[in-house]
Amino acid sequence: MSKLSIIKEFWEFIRERKRYWLVPIVGILFLLSLLIIFGQSSALAPFIYTLF
Repeated sequence: MSKLSIIKEFWEFIRERKRYWLVPIVGILFLLSLLIIFGQSSALAPFIYTLF
């Protein structure tokens, strides 16, 4: 199962069930996860940790 099919299936679930409020929540969780992943191995890590 490819990653695009998971995204497509999630989008169809949101459209069918009219759960559009899930989109911002999933987007923020995705951005936070990217921040954590890239923050671990960079020189910016001390500055990111001061935000939280």
